[in-house]
Amino acid sequence: MRTLRLMRRLVHRPRRLRRSPALRNLVRETQLSVHDFILPLFVSEKLDHRRPIASMPGVFQLSVKEIADEARAAQDLGVQAVLLFGIPEQKDEQASGAYAESGVIQKALRAMKSKCPELVAITDVCLCEYMSHGHCGVTRIDGDHFHVLNDETVELLVKTSLSHAAAGADMVAPSDMMDGRIGAIREALDSAGFDQTGIISYAAKFASSFYGPFREAAESPPRFGDRRSYQMDIANASEALREVALDIDEGADIVMVKPALPYLDILWRVHERFGKPTAVYHVSGEYAMVKSAVEKRLLEERAAVLEIMTALKRAGANIIITYWARELAKWLQE
Repeated sequence: MRTLRLMRRLVHRPRRLRRSPALRNLVRETQLSVHDFILPLFVSEKLDHRRPIASMPGVFQLSVKEIADEARAAQDLGVQAVLLFGIPEQKDEQASGAYAESGVIQKALRAMKSKCPELVAITDVCLCEYMSHGHCGVTRIDGDHFHVLNDETVELLVKTSLSHAAAGADMVAPSDMMDGRIGAIREALDSAGFDQTGIISYAAKFASSFYGPFREAAESPPRFGDRRSYQMDIANASEALREVALDIDEGADIVMVKPALPYLDILWRVHERFGKPTAVYHVSGEYAMVKSAVEKRLLEERAAVLEIMTALKRAGANIIITYWARELAKWLQE
């Protein structure tokens, strides 16, 4: 009897087949597509020609006159959307360059739409690049402490979003983490006739240590303090879900988790709970770490990047914002 029971277990035990590459592809549960990716681009009002970003090999600040060609080249590879970050010539304490009709993003949008009108143009809506102090909103300093003023900041974010929509943005992406800004922006866009302009909300943006290279790229490090008072505590998951729920209620079309790999649990929970199109931003520090390991010959870049992107999609990302979007477009067509 013991032998018979053992034989039955052996007969009915699930087997992991040694599969050929073709068979593995047939049964693969998570498939990457070039349509999954958004390419971030930095455009600077201060440049005539592209400038490499030292901490992010392969990434550049671009001039306004270069941005349309760069976007078209990405589109020709199969990338369907870009996310624009602007670097103005001048900064002030009201971030006036963010919503100026002739601002750097506004000029970049018009140039892009003239050359590649079908490319989805998404604009980062934040004020840190335009504020002289580098914070994401209007500030008040009380002695040794500073405060970011929520409602005053939301007013400027609304002006910026309207300006971007008027210049041709298909979607705006508020990344500031102020309370109530999604609802205010949605109402303003609809009232101004931009009801087809979508909103990607940085709904769960954590106060991460992985943003350092981006601050070099966007020239936006804060001159005092840090951003922990308005970005999320890295330890909080339930709070992240509440933030996402609020942004969905206020009218966000897509919600985003940022950064990526340290927050796969958040990404999964957002995707599972809300069933809303969910984006994730694989941020500058994550990019720079892999590039550094590749430079030291500790990783093979293509294999590592494809594994990371597969993990993000497996964890629930419908959309992945990544500096490797162009390379991924090539790799996935090979």
